[in-house]
Amino acid sequence: MKKEIICLQCPLACRMTVELTESGEILSVSGNSCPRGEEYAEQEIKQPLRILTTTVRVLSKDIEHPRLPVRTQGLIPKVLLKKCMKTLASVEVRPPVRVGDVVLENILSTGVDVISTAEVLE
Repeated sequence: MKKEIICLQCPLACRMTVELTESGEILSVSGNSCPRGEEYAEQEIKQPLRILTTTVRVLSKDIEHPRLPVRTQGLIPKVLLKKCMKTLASVEVRPPVRVGDVVLENILSTGVDVISTAEVLE
């Protein structure tokens, strides 16, 4: 079985082909321009990881935008993205919040915190 993926490790965005056994073991990776592509393909096949970016509600009547942009501080398993979004849908923060402040610790026991990417001072 073959799977086509695009490497996200550098601006080249190599189109790679990963050949797999029926049990999902990697036989070969082709199309990558550097060794990082092979590492990325292996990770993407075994357990894809992503950084989640979204917003949470700000509890303040005096602000123009009632949402605060946030992101995970590190990579989380792609299969948990929807569960993380559901969890963050109920999160509310009160000002002041600064860039880098932890909004939610250890989301879904991943060991990854959700942090603010903007400021709300009032």
